[in-house]
Amino acid sequence: MNKKKISNIPFGPYITVLAGAEVDGKPNYATIGAYGVVSQKPVLYISLKNSHYTTKGVIESGYFSVNIPSSDLIEKTDLCGTITGNKTDKSNIFKSFYDENGKAPMIEECPVNYLCKVIQTIPMFDFIMFIGEIVSVYAKEECLDSGKPNALKVDPIIMMDLGYFKLDERIGSVFKACSGNK
Repeated sequence: MNKKKISNIPFGPYITVLAGAEVDGKPNYATIGAYGVVSQKPVLYISLKNSHYTTKGVIESGYFSVNIPSSDLIEKTDLCGTITGNKTDKSNIFKSFYDENGKAPMIEECPVNYLCKVIQTIPMFDFIMFIGEIVSVYAKEECLDSGKPNALKVDPIIMMDLGYFKLDERIGSVFKACSGNK
């Protein structure tokens, strides 16, 4: 075996997302990599530090948004991960919109947005994992193929260790035994 044992800290890759919540009457966004699918049901999770300003908004409203930024939004996305809403108003970094189904802001510039209603919270060390039922999904039309988002058109930002990366090609289809089946 030609493998080296390394640190047991997770380092990615993760899709970079902006978790959104309304805090004190204003949109606020936190850049995170701790997001994902829970099952084949319409459920997503995000994990936020207890101290995040966005966490306060999710707890108070019971809703959060997951916004998938494209690589051209890297500077604004990184900014939301380096400043805190406790000290800096982030409500004007992006253009926000709301859905009638819940009170969490979504980012107009992001190719894909999910609005989620919290159905469970799980404290985990100094984080809270929010499990949310997806109540609405929005996607830019130019990022869709047959009504579903195309990863290459969405152009998500990939976070790994201390860097951001881009996708560059499709290499196969999910659960197809044939290699290279695109």
